[in-house]
Amino acid sequence: MDTFADYILGEKDLASKMEIVYYLSKKNRILFNKSVVFKTEIARMFLNYSKIEVDKNLLLTASLLCNVKKVDNAQDIESIHEYAKKGAEYLATLGFSKRFCKICEEVNRYSGSNPRERESDILELVDQFGGMLLDRPERIGFKPDEALVLLEHRNLKDEYNRYMETFIDFVKFMEQINVSELVNMTALRRLVKIHNETNGIVNFIKEVAYNYGPKIDKLMEKQEEKMAKDMFDNVKNPNRPLFSKETAEKIMKHLGEDVGEKIGE
Repeated sequence: MDTFADYILGEKDLASKMEIVYYLSKKNRILFNKSVVFKTEIARMFLNYSKIEVDKNLLLTASLLCNVKKVDNAQDIESIHEYAKKGAEYLATLGFSKRFCKICEEVNRYSGSNPRERESDILELVDQFGGMLLDRPERIGFKPDEALVLLEHRNLKDEYNRYMETFIDFVKFMEQINVSELVNMTALRRLVKIHNETNGIVNFIKEVAYNYGPKIDKLMEKQEEKMAKDMFDNVKNPNRPLFSKETAEKIMKHLGEDVGEKIGE
């Protein structure tokens, strides 16, 4: 007999997965709100950008379920430390494998699990970064560049996350994508705006899955093509400087050479 795990992992369409988890949340007392959908969309975009060789279907399912026992806006330390472990135990009762449950439990560092699963490092980055972009009762959401600095130099300052540098590149890439010809609105900021202005999780799922997601995928492709063209144009130009002036100055300073003479000024 198929389990819930078999059912949702067998469903490849992300919007349908979200619908399944929505009905599960109605039946059981688990966390499934707009922030879960918001973070999962960031995870989806990151996987599309990075081309990391992980099971995309498994990871996005884990993104939807890793916070099932999290208490929204919890303040007590015990809840914060224990929710991932309790969530993993709950997911095991739904038929998920030991590895899947381990991935979900490692969404934060409180489990102390080592070595960590690759998928867990992705979930950790998305969960913490995505959470900082959204408003909370005690603060307004951070801008993407602010959240990135806090993620690297505060939240995970003393931790090793194998995809940190790739995630930093991803955020910078997304900040170059303007989603509107009328106003300056980058991709991640647009997702935050949709989250804040959409009433109800069902409407938010529809907006993300059928409007925002497909549009962003096309814009990401265009940005990648533009970057590839710019790189090609630079390479085929024999007169371009090999390094920027700033980089050349640093190199020549160590060599004791005259910068102007070397870079053709």
